[in-house]
Amino acid sequence: MANFIEIDEARKILGLGDVATLKEIKGAYRRLARRYHPDRHTGSDQGQEAMKKLNWAYKLLEDYCRAYKYSFREEDVARTYPHEEQMRKWRENWFNSI
Repeated sequence: MANFIEIDEARKILGLGDVATLKEIKGAYRRLARRYHPDRHTGSDQGQEAMKKLNWAYKLLEDYCRAYKYSFREEDVARTYPHEEQMRKWRENWFNSI
């Protein structure tokens, strides 16, 4: 299991902010992998070293996200999607007043 320092380093390698979705992690990895792929850097170890770091960072963050436990409680879902929760309450109040 990784610690905070490793996860923070992996996040920085992929150029991510403090908060990222799995889709953003994957997009950052793909963008950087195209740039540093060894086929584009033939004859130098720069591409291979960069790809090793990218692969390590991506695998570490992907494993961290897969091990994360998500909450399906109503208040946690509402906090994640506040606009949807407001619309649901508005619809309920509107239909109940008819």
